[in-house]
Amino acid sequence: MKINRIQPMNVNPYERTSRVEKPTKATKKMDQVEISSAAKELQEAAKFSSERLEKVERLKSEVKAGTYTIDARAIAESVLRYYKR
Repeated sequence: MKINRIQPMNVNPYERTSRVEKPTKATKKMDQVEISSAAKELQEAAKFSSERLEKVERLKSEVKAGTYTIDARAIAESVLRYYKR
């Protein structure tokens, strides 16, 4: 009876673990920031929100002072345009 080796000849399975791998050169990576178009739109919207805040404060002061007047015709036309769509 002949016994054959299962492993190939001249291969040491422990040889791989004993090798020390050389560290590779680290490349310098630069951080980069990109602002998306959606973020740019939000920045523009922030400008409008400050204008809106000023308008709301002005309207609050008019209501508090009793000088705020309502244009009923403009409201009716706006409601009519909305429902005609």
